[in-house]
Amino acid sequence: MLYFFSIIISYLLGSIPFGLIIAKLFNKGDIRKVGSGNIGATNVMRVGGLRLAGLVWLLDMFKAIIAVLIGRYVGGESFAAWCGFFAIVGHCFPVWLKFHGGKGISSLFGVLMAVNPLLFVICGIEWLIVSLGTGISSAGATVVFCLMPVLGFVIGTGVGFGFLAIALLCFWRHRENISRLIHGKESKIEWKWKK
Repeated sequence: MLYFFSIIISYLLGSIPFGLIIAKLFNKGDIRKVGSGNIGATNVMRVGGLRLAGLVWLLDMFKAIIAVLIGRYVGGESFAAWCGFFAIVGHCFPVWLKFHGGKGISSLFGVLMAVNPLLFVICGIEWLIVSLGTGISSAGATVVFCLMPVLGFVIGTGVGFGFLAIALLCFWRHRENISRLIHGKESKIEWKWKK
């Protein structure tokens, strides 16, 4: 029963729509009605610049970190990874927004940070190199989705399968971005501190 409640709490934590909340708090309107319509940090950057996007990114990471810590306390490292997965499910499909949420990349990094900070650093450096080099956030994210399960299985089988589930979910959420990448039509990031 404790495991079940941990999964529910992880999902509800992930469901907190920080992108929508922060955009409204800073008078940027309903983030769902601009850009991609996504509630994640990348779309927040379009209306609020890097400063607000960074705040949303950190908050979305934080909710996943809390979920992982709960999972570790209840059931150890493998269950922690799965609680991270359910936090990302909540982020992508939040009950409060009729299951229309973000794409999971910032919360994914929260899971990496909480499970093993070294994995966070490895994936973070890769994401920065690819994203800054190409100017396309989803390009760096796609490589992270490939790398994450491999790093997870290095830690352990349970963590590896949890990370694989996260990667597959994020691949699915980014399927349109990946299609645009393949066809050379993916938009580039506007790196502006403030808007």
